[in-house]
Amino acid sequence: MLDQVKIVTVIGSGQMGNGICHVFAQKGFKVHMMDINQTALDKALATIGKNMDRQVAKGGLTEADKAAALGNIVTYTDMATAIADADLVIEAATENVDLKLKIFKQLDELAPEKTILASNTSSISITKIAAATKRPAKVIGMHFMNPVPVMKLVEIINGYATDAAVSTLIHDLSVFIGKVPSVVNDYPGFIANRILMPMINEAIISLHEGVGGVNEIDTIMKLGMAHPMGPLQLADFIGLDTCMNILNVMYTGFGNPKYAPCPLLVNMVQAGYLGVKSGEGFYKYTAGSKDLVVSDRFTK
Repeated sequence: MLDQVKIVTVIGSGQMGNGICHVFAQKGFKVHMMDINQTALDKALATIGKNMDRQVAKGGLTEADKAAALGNIVTYTDMATAIADADLVIEAATENVDLKLKIFKQLDELAPEKTILASNTSSISITKIAAATKRPAKVIGMHFMNPVPVMKLVEIINGYATDAAVSTLIHDLSVFIGKVPSVVNDYPGFIANRILMPMINEAIISLHEGVGGVNEIDTIMKLGMAHPMGPLQLADFIGLDTCMNILNVMYTGFGNPKYAPCPLLVNMVQAGYLGVKSGEGFYKYTAGSKDLVVSDRFTK
């Protein structure tokens, strides 16, 4: 079945999109990386090159392998051209339901009938996304973890109408690119974020209520629960806006107040304190520094 997929188009060249391009290109697929902004595409290619340099330095990749992988990636700013001969399209745009529905409607109109349409969404209903197309049987969730080249898991989400053969193909494809697939059904937050986001939200609530400080909360979860990263640092890494959006998807989808984002999280997002991407969230981030410094707003 894997010979059905030779060309993979990735929509979006951000942190997730360029990571997905990286892993497919490294495994020999022809990859079309599409974004509306050529500057973003150039930045993504540079990021992929740097990440591959790390693999070379660690002995996991040769210079020849790197050159071949980068040679497999072609960039596009026009969606129609990028997907004209794609066997699989993976959408990796911002976690916004209206944007994703708009993109999938376009993909359905422009992509060949054979093309499977996958979304890297971390929480939005695949069934809802599929309903924006005329090919719901060929729509599936393919939720990669960040950073994509490093993290092994791919959460595969079957929509209500996803064809079993499509699910099997995406499962086998995930294994082929070196990932460990876990297949789940389509409910808000799926499994990964249905469990992770309430934990992050509870950590923020604990901070908001003064139960513990930023460092204390993260230290307890790292040393007490063997988490590699505390929940507040992880929230910064994911992006506080993304965390809030995922919580709102679950809050709306289940109608359960336990998923409502903490008011502190909402205020931080509204003020533009989004974590790593903005330079400050629960911690402050300086380019080139690996020191973890708690934001001044939480040290008073």
